Parts: sequence; C-alpha cells; structure tokens
Amino acid sequence: MSNYNDIIDTILINRGIETKEEKEEFLSDKPQKTYDPFLLTGMQEGMDLLLSEISKGSRICIYGDYDADGVTASCIMATCLRRMTDDYFIYIPSRMEEGYGLNTAAIDRICEKGAKLILTVDCGCVSYNEVEYAKSKGLQVIVTDHHNIEDVMADCIVINPKHPENKYPFTELAGCGVAYKFVQALQRTAGLPRDVLTETLDLAAIGTVGDIVPLLDENRTITKYGIQGCNSGARRGLKYLADSISLKSIDSENIAFGIVPHINAAGRMGTAMDAVDLFLTEDASVIDQKAQKLMAYNYQRKDTQEKAYTRCVDRVSGDDKFILLTVDDIHEGIAGIVAGKIKDRFYRPVIIVTPTEDGKYKGTGRSIPGIDLYDVLNHCSELFIRFGGHKSACGFLMDAENIDALKESVLSQAENIFEKDPEVFERKTDYDMVLKPSDITVELAKELRKFAPFGEGNPAPKFLIRNAVMKNVNYMGKEGNHARFYVNDKNSYLNCVFFRRALDYKEILQSGQPHNLVGAVSYQIWNEQERVQFIVEEIM
Repeated sequence: MSNYNDIIDTILINRGIETKEEKEEFLSDKPQKTYDPFLLTGMQEGMDLLLSEISKGSRICIYGDYDADGVTASCIMATCLRRMTDDYFIYIPSRMEEGYGLNTAAIDRICEKGAKLILTVDCGCVSYNEVEYAKSKGLQVIVTDHHNIEDVMADCIVINPKHPENKYPFTELAGCGVAYKFVQALQRTAGLPRDVLTETLDLAAIGTVGDIVPLLDENRTITKYGIQGCNSGARRGLKYLADSISLKSIDSENIAFGIVPHINAAGRMGTAMDAVDLFLTEDASVIDQKAQKLMAYNYQRKDTQEKAYTRCVDRVSGDDKFILLTVDDIHEGIAGIVAGKIKDRFYRPVIIVTPTEDGKYKGTGRSIPGIDLYDVLNHCSELFIRFGGHKSACGFLMDAENIDALKESVLSQAENIFEKDPEVFERKTDYDMVLKPSDITVELAKELRKFAPFGEGNPAPKFLIRNAVMKNVNYMGKEGNHARFYVNDKNSYLNCVFFRRALDYKEILQSGQPHNLVGAVSYQIWNEQERVQFIVEEIM
C-alpha cells in the first residue's frame, strides 16, 4: 500500500471515523464539534444562582483540586468571575492535610472568610454530607464536576456530564472542560465579551490532557484550539514556565510530560496555589518566583519518587494478579506516580496504601487496560470512609483494620477476571497497520501530524514493519543506550531510531537477522530539508 491517502483512510476507519464529515472534522485545524452548555443538567439553575449572588454582592469561593485539572479549572472560573466581581477567592485543599474534595474543616475556614456561595470545580458531586454541612452553615453550593456518580449525589445544583438526568451528548469532559462549559454559559447569560472564552482555552487544553480523558469529540476541539492558545504566548506565566523547561513549542506530548508534571508537583510537594498564581498573575516578579517554585517542586518530586519506587519494587513478589502494598515511609504526594510506574513495570493493577497522621490509611491506585479499578473498588465500597475516581485511577480513605479485607477482595476479583479472560493480564503491542519501508514517506508523515493532539483515546498511529533487517547500526548517548540504523525495501531506505533500550537489544540489533519492528512515524525539518524517520518502540 503505497498511496498515503489510502493509509490515512484505513487508520481513520479502523478508529471508527468513517463518514466523510467525521474524517474532515477529525483532521481539521478548526474543528467544530462542541455542544450547547445549557444541555448540561443544572446549568441554567447554576447561572441563576450565581448571578443572583453576584448582584447581592455576596462573596464567592471557587473550591478546586490540587492536580492539573483542578488548578486549570479554578483558573478558568477565576478568569471569568473577575470580569464580574472582585469579591471572590480560590480555595484548594492541601493534599497531605485535607485530601481530595470538600471537607468540613475547609468549609469552616471558607465561612470565616465571609463566603456565601461555594462554586466547586473538579470535585463535589458525591460530597453529600459535606454539602449538607455547608448548607447548615448558611452557604449555598454549586458543584461542577466530571467524576462518576455511583454514590449518593450531593443535594445541590450539580453540573456534571455524568449526571444521571443528563442529556449532554458527550460524557468525557475533564473537570476543566466542565468549568469551560460553565464559562460559556455565563458569557452568554451575562453578556460578557467573547474573549473570556478564547483566553481560557489554553488552560482547558492543559487540564484536559493532564487528566487523561479521551482526546476525542469535544475534548479534541478544546485541546486543538487550546494548544494554539498555549503557543500564542498570551499567558505570561505559561510562556515563562515553558521557556524555563526548554520547550520551543507546546503540543499535547510536552503538556503531558512537561507542563502538567510541574503543576502536579506543586500540589504534591507544596501548595497548588503556587501554580494558580503563576497562571493568573501578570506581575513579572511573581511569575519568576512561582515558576522557580514549580521547578523546585518537580525536582524534589522526581528525587523522592525514584527513591520510593526503588523501595516499593523490592517488595513486589509472587505472581499476584493485583498488587497491593502498604507502605509506611512513602511521601503521600508521589504515591500515585509510584503506583503507575509499578503498574507499567509488572503490567498489573496496583494500589499503594499509606498511613495518615490521624491513624487512618489513604490509598491510591492505577490500573491496566481491561480492568476497571473503580468497579473493582466499588465492589467493596463498604470498606472505605471515602472513595472516588474512575476506571484507570482511584483514591480512598479507610480504617487500618479493613486493609486485609481490601486485599482479599481485590485479589479475588482479579482472579475471577483472569479466569474469564487471561489475556487481560498480558502486555499487548498494538499497532494500526502493517507497512513496508517504502510506504513510509515524507508525505505520509506530514498527513499523520493531523491526527494530533495525541493522548488518551487517540494515541499516535503505530505501524508494524515485518521481517526488517537492521543495517548500519550506530549507538548514541553516553552509555550507548540509543541506536540509529536503517531498514530497506527494494530501493527505498528508512532511517530508524531506537531510544533507551539499545543495550538490552544489542545482540538482536547486530544479528543481521530479520525482526518485526513496531513504532511511529516522525516528520522533521533539518537544514531546511524535510525528512522522515521511524521511531522504533518494540523489536520482536
């Protein structure tokens, strides 16, 4: 198959994008897929209550979360509210001292600050008891959230695409996406300038990528336009941070692996308000101070994380289908990252449980494709004081005496899953198509760029090259752990790069024997010349 248009068409169809209109929308630089915010249950009621409280001069609290989704959602709401009132503030709970979501101690502090209305972002939909407590203190509450509603829903205005009464066409918005829809509705209702929408799209893109929701449908629209905003340089704090970590341009990949880790590091190692301040201020000295803090937090996070990961890996033993570790000496802020790394190494769902200062235990989990962690934990929800999340990541709070029962439950469920479908626990090398080296051209590489932004639900297209003989192998890097070589097909030569694992595959690389290669296509311009190379991910 040498026609690159046929290759593109085949990939789209295999990904469920079949009609001419769907294909044009998916590949467009200016996607149009977006929906009326008033289709979200509770949106009109939320507008009415918020505008009524603003007209009364009531003080408003934006209550967020300490991750990238919560930080960006808080900033989106604040950017809009400051067009209408000066009497608002942002409250983000401490990961270590308060944990995720609404809590009564925070509500007391919010009351002391004189707030009359709490507007949540990225949390609150199942905080029934906390909302009742807030109401008893004379506060009104509007919840904007995107998490699953399996528990008792808060008895207040709840705006969530997963609301059981919802008719919104797309359920997979991130918390910042719901906040952005709220701002869309507010702009229309209050007659605010439309630039309030364009100036917050960059934040919506960062939070959407950071929360690992599917980059499809409306999320794709938000992220495409938002990345354009990220690269405009209009948000001085974002530009300063990107420059400081040597990002020449911003795309979904370096949002995920550059910008988002620095935001999350603030909530993990210090306070997420440093990230909020970085994105909302125009003061150059504050920007410099906050960006330096985020970089210091991230350096501390990486160092702490690596040490904790080494300790935890040493404790993994046996062939359990579900790994649950109780660890007393791990920094709570990086437990989730460590769980994710262990999950990747052993290809098993992982939960790490750590003690809190008040004698309880806090858990964080990460799962593999095919195992819905939320569903697994929901089967034993009676063991938790608090519990929430989604299929790939969850968190909870529990009493120490329930840990053994939790381990027994998750292991039993994992064994049942294994009996029904053992392949769930086998690592898979997925690819979109089989190609020959001669199929991989500059023209194809340029067209594949239109599939971006890449992320959850829309990975970069991968290809299998069968029976490739690797020739002219050159090793790169201080330790020679990267390799460059070429493969050929008749008179066509394809340059290949294999990062990080070349030493482990040295015998294969130099064998001169045919092997299957799986990887992605990269387009580059070098010395004003267009070129294509194949980024090898697996050699089989």
